[in-house]
Amino acid sequence: MEPLFTPREMAAIDAAAPNRGTASLDLMENAGRAVTRAILRRYPPCRVLVLAGPGNNGGDGYVAARLLAERGWPVAVAPIARPRAGSDAAIAAARWDGLLVSPETDRIRAADLVIDAVFGSGLAREIAPDIAEQLATAGTLVAIDMPSGVDGATGAIRGFAPRAALTVTFVARKPGHLLYPGRARCGEVVCADIGMPAGAIARIAPTLWRNAPGLWRLPGIAEAGHKYDRGHLTILAGAMPGAAILAANAALRAGAGLVTLSAEQAIAGAPPGLIVRTDRLSDLIADTRRRVWLCGPGLGVERAGAALDALIAAGRAIVADADALTACADAPERLRGVSAITPHEGEFARIFPGIDGDKLSAARAAAARTDTVVVLKGADTVIAAPDGRAAINDNAPPTLATAGCGDTLAGIIAGLLTRKMNPFEAACAAVWLHGEAARRIGPGLIAEDLANALPETIKALAERRSS
Repeated sequence: MEPLFTPREMAAIDAAAPNRGTASLDLMENAGRAVTRAILRRYPPCRVLVLAGPGNNGGDGYVAARLLAERGWPVAVAPIARPRAGSDAAIAAARWDGLLVSPETDRIRAADLVIDAVFGSGLAREIAPDIAEQLATAGTLVAIDMPSGVDGATGAIRGFAPRAALTVTFVARKPGHLLYPGRARCGEVVCADIGMPAGAIARIAPTLWRNAPGLWRLPGIAEAGHKYDRGHLTILAGAMPGAAILAANAALRAGAGLVTLSAEQAIAGAPPGLIVRTDRLSDLIADTRRRVWLCGPGLGVERAGAALDALIAAGRAIVADADALTACADAPERLRGVSAITPHEGEFARIFPGIDGDKLSAARAAAARTDTVVVLKGADTVIAAPDGRAAINDNAPPTLATAGCGDTLAGIIAGLLTRKMNPFEAACAAVWLHGEAARRIGPGLIAEDLANALPETIKALAERRSS
């Protein structure tokens, strides 16, 4: 499990370190050493200019400058502002006996490598125009902690942020490393161990994680089990059932034992592994074995809204997507009782017009309001639980931006719910599997490919865990 800490939480961890036996100045030395090590592994000796701010981020930069110079690299430091007297940064600056220069744009432009040690992840105000101009002049740039101008808590750009080739952060990634648009400014992200005491880290109980297999575990298959043990999923299908079929195939590949399409009429050409029922919805709902339902893909807004109400009233586990979400525009209270919803940002805005702000906070607020797991989709999908837990997913390739991929994701979530995973973990696992399957497929992906890629994806995950 990889927790993500906000800048405020990271500051609390830093503040606790001295009482746990590690001096803050030692941590600064270790941070500068980590930056130096990352640079040495990626770049040949070259002319380096360190843009140093007045705080701890600048102090890390002074340490990196000293260590690179000790290895014979030509290094200069350009202070953006002087550290406060008596601070760790001031001590690190005093240990630098190399070249100090002014941060002129011509000098910055002439450097082969610029180290951005100006602000780090804690910036919560607009970056000053002169500093923005200086950072914009840099060619190859390595950022310490976070490219200056990226809000570490939200990924927002505070006026301007440079594009780093490499970002070296410490102890744990911040939300801004994974959330757009800040994520696009970070380049390669290295998270370095700097000897932070475990007791200091333990002061913060994590509620946010990078979505990865350590956060959840797929259920196994009983040796003597049968298809009903693995669960029965019912998917409501509309007059154009393609979306429901995509979801059904994905659910089966994710491990559901049985999938039924509930349709108003027979579906010609339905895959042989699917059961198609044209019974009245009320009769199907009365069958208590039908515990998990997917409502929305290709269903039509009016039918989806009525079906959603009936399923909630019956106490079923429901994944609501597509038309079921449109039916709840400006009426989020209709979603209470649903297990998980999967809106893209447009659908989210229509359902929750009063919730705005950054993506992570918005998803958490919507989950709390509806008592539902919210999967706010995108290149940086956020999965939020009603109790405040959340995960940010970063493995989705851009090839997923094609029709039908959302239906497939909804099917994977519903399929994992039939396996009796809890909604938050099922949603997290489904989002990761969806992204990993897409990565394996590569260019030319269409939604129909994803279900077929799931078995090898799941197999590779199992082999990785057993090795």
